[in-house]
Amino acid sequence: MTERTWCCSLGIVQKRLPILGWLPHYSLKWLQLDSIAGLTVGLTVVPQALAYAEVAGLPVQYGLYSSFMGCFVYFFLGTSRDVTLGPTAIMSLLVSFYALHQPVYAVLLAFLSGCIQLAMGILHLGFLLDFISYPVIKGFTSAASITIGFGQIKNLLGLHDIPQQFFLQVYYTFLRVGQTRVGDAVLGLVCMVLLLLLKVMKDQVPPLHQQMPCCVQLSHLLVWTSVLARNALVILFAGLIAYSFQVMGSQPFLLTGKTAEGLPPFQLPPFSVATPNGTVPFNQIVQDMGAGLAVVPLMALLESITIAKTFASQNNYHIDSNQELLAIGLTNLLGSFVSSYPVTGSFGRTAVNAQTGVCTPAGGLVTGVLVMLSLAYLTPLFYYIPKAALAAVIITAVAPLFDAKILWTVWRVKRLDLVPLCVTFLLCFWEVQYGILAGILVSGILILYHVARPQIQVSKGPVLILQPISGLHFPAVEALRETIYSQAFSASPPCCTILDCTHVSNIDYTVVTGLGELLEEFGNRGASLVFVKLQAPVLSDLLSADLKGFQHFSTLEEAEKYLSEE
Repeated sequence: MTERTWCCSLGIVQKRLPILGWLPHYSLKWLQLDSIAGLTVGLTVVPQALAYAEVAGLPVQYGLYSSFMGCFVYFFLGTSRDVTLGPTAIMSLLVSFYALHQPVYAVLLAFLSGCIQLAMGILHLGFLLDFISYPVIKGFTSAASITIGFGQIKNLLGLHDIPQQFFLQVYYTFLRVGQTRVGDAVLGLVCMVLLLLLKVMKDQVPPLHQQMPCCVQLSHLLVWTSVLARNALVILFAGLIAYSFQVMGSQPFLLTGKTAEGLPPFQLPPFSVATPNGTVPFNQIVQDMGAGLAVVPLMALLESITIAKTFASQNNYHIDSNQELLAIGLTNLLGSFVSSYPVTGSFGRTAVNAQTGVCTPAGGLVTGVLVMLSLAYLTPLFYYIPKAALAAVIITAVAPLFDAKILWTVWRVKRLDLVPLCVTFLLCFWEVQYGILAGILVSGILILYHVARPQIQVSKGPVLILQPISGLHFPAVEALRETIYSQAFSASPPCCTILDCTHVSNIDYTVVTGLGELLEEFGNRGASLVFVKLQAPVLSDLLSADLKGFQHFSTLEEAEKYLSEE
C-alpha cells in the first residue's frame, strides 16, 4: 500500500470515527473540564428524563433508559463537542402521539427511526431537511410548547381523567378545575417559582475572576452549581417533602409510584405486542404508527443538526452534518435494544455542556455513567417524586420554546413567511403531522410561485432589454412569454428585444422549446430576439438545439449595435 493510499484510508476512517481526530491529543486539563461538564449535564438530565417520560405517556424509567446510549455512541461518532443526545420535550410529545402511550410501540419506533436515519446518512439524504423552513420549525415548536405545557396542568393541579387530544384537554381541564388538589397545586407552584428564581439568579451571577478571594470563589461555585442543577434540587426538595408526609401517615400529593428497578436488559426490540385480545403483529404496529415513521426521524434529525450547527458557529468549529445523521441514527437503533424511545439533541443540556467548558464528546461518558448509576441504585427513591414537581420542571423547560418575537421579526423581514408559520402553528394543535406537512406544502408553493413567476427587469429604449432576475426554469416560460407580449408585441411595429441571461445558469428542454417558439414568432412579426451574456452550459444547450434565428452576443453594446444595423 502506497503512502498516499494509506493517508487516504486513514482520512476516511477518521471521518467515520471522529474520536480518532481528538483522542491522540487528549490531555489531563481536558479530562478535568469534560468531567465537570459531564457531571453537571448528568444532574440536569436525570430529573428531565423522568419528566419527559411523563410527556411521552410512558413509565418514568423509560426517560432514563433513553438517556445513556446517546452519550456512548456520540463519544465515538459525534463531531460536535457540545451536543448531548437524549429525550427532549419535542420528541416526547411526538412519541406520546405516535406510540399511543405503549412502551412496546415507543421502543419499536426508536428502532425504526434509527434504521431510517442510518439509511438517510448512508445515502446522503440529509438535504431533505433543507425543505423544512425556519417559519415551519418555529410554528411547530411554539405550538408544541403550548401543547406540552398545558398537558402538564392536570399534573400540576392533581386532576384525573383528562383526555390527551389538545382541544378536549383544554375543555376538560377547565371543566374539572374545581377538583384541584390543594397540595399538588401549592407544591407545583412553589416548584415553578423556585425554578424561575434559580434561572433568574443564573443571569445575575457575575463572572468568576482569579483575583477574587477563595471564599468568594467557593460561594460563586456553590451558586453556579445550584443554578445549573436546579431541576435536580427542586425534585429533591419535593421528594423530601412527599417522603415526610408519607412517614407521618398522610399524602397530599400524587406520586410517581413504583418504578421498575435496575438497568434495562439488552435485548432485541419487540416486534409484536401481546394483548388480552390476542397478539398485535408487526405490520399492524407499523400501520398504527402511520406518519410517525416519517415525522419522528425527520424532526429528530432536524433538531439535532440545528443544535449542532448553532453551537459550532458560536464556538468556531466545524461539524459534519452527514456524520451527525449517522450518530443520531445509530443512537436510536442501539437505544431500542435497551428500551429507549426516540431521542435527539437537547438544546438546554447542550447549552449547559457548553457553559461548563466541555472540550470533547468525552464529557458524555460521565453523563452516561451517572444515568446508569441512577438506574442501578436510585429507582426505589423515584416512588416519592410528586407528579406536580415533574410538571413544574416540564413547564419551565418548554416555556422558552414559545417564541412570540418571531412574529414581529418575520413581519419586518418577509410578511409572506407568516403564512407557513401560522398554518403550521394552528394545525399542530389538531394533528402534529398535518401541521408540519401543511407548513412544508405552503412553503413549497411559495418557492414554486417565485420559480414560475420570476422577476423580470424591463429596460426600454431604442430596443427592449429583458433580464430575468432569478434564472429560467420550465414553469417560468409562460411568464416570459406574457412579458414579451405585453412589452414587445403590444407596440407597433413590434420592438426588437434583447434577453439578458446574466442570471440564467441552466435551462431545460421546455425552456429551449419555448425560446424556439418565441424566436419564430419574432421572425413572423418582422422583429428580432437576441441573447447576451449566456453562460457556457446555457449556450451549449441552445446551440445543440439548432434554433432558427438564434443570435448571441457577449455584451449589450454588441447586441444593440447589431439590432441598430439590422
